[in-house]
Amino acid sequence: MKSKYHFKFEDLIVYQRAMDFGDRIDLQIDTFPKKEMFRLSSQFIRAADSIAFNISEGSGSTDANFNRYLKMAWDSSHECVAASSKARRRGYINFETDEENRRQLTEIGKMISGLRKRL
Repeated sequence: MKSKYHFKFEDLIVYQRAMDFGDRIDLQIDTFPKKEMFRLSSQFIRAADSIAFNISEGSGSTDANFNRYLKMAWDSSHECVAASSKARRRGYINFETDEENRRQLTEIGKMISGLRKRL
């Protein structure tokens, strides 16, 4: 159900994909060992959520400022690549899950880059 208090950035497909990715990672970290709660789990979900947060935060500003926030979103997506790799190497996710994370991050990164070029 769509809120009657709708914000323009919510129409951006890249924002929607970033929101979906954050939800995906939230489910994954639920399976990580407790010892990772304040380590990899925390870092991974903060980086994943930061992609959408930065897109939304910068969207209502000038093009130059939005571009800066999009760069931070792009940087967060790269941080997620490293976190996904760490999770796979530590045996918390399998190769296929890591590959799907990377596929989605590649798609999000391309969308962010395309949006930055349009500004």
